[in-house]
Amino acid sequence: MKREDEDMTAAATASDPRATDPSPMGALSRLIQDAKDQGLSYQEMADRAIDSETGTRLVKQAIQKLVKTPPVNPPPVAQLRALANATGVSLRRLKEAAAEQWLEYEATELAGYDDDVRIILGHLGGMSKQEQRRWRAMIEADERAKREAP
Repeated sequence: MKREDEDMTAAATASDPRATDPSPMGALSRLIQDAKDQGLSYQEMADRAIDSETGTRLVKQAIQKLVKTPPVNPPPVAQLRALANATGVSLRRLKEAAAEQWLEYEATELAGYDDDVRIILGHLGGMSKQEQRRWRAMIEADERAKREAP
């Protein structure tokens, strides 16, 4: 019976592409990898990874782990502040990336705009690319008409 269970598990794994494909890199992991791709080594990041508020430090292995084998839970804010210092990425962007990676939440807030603009952009974001191009053409035509008006 045990051999039969193993065969069924192997068959299920072979037929399920998710079981063999590597999972895509999460948003926070990508930001750290981008910093590495731009020339920062993990050790250089670790040397800079200090939260000035709490003194929290991240060692090289912890930063590597966030990219290679991320933990189940997101890093606490103090570690995100340390990562901001390490990578040169804003704390706000790191928080957004952590929310996306661990909570499947994508931030869409538009700071500095009123509710009307946010609602309009929300509607545009839900449209197909073709509909977005049509609206863009209308907006640009309106802007041209305003410039050309006496």
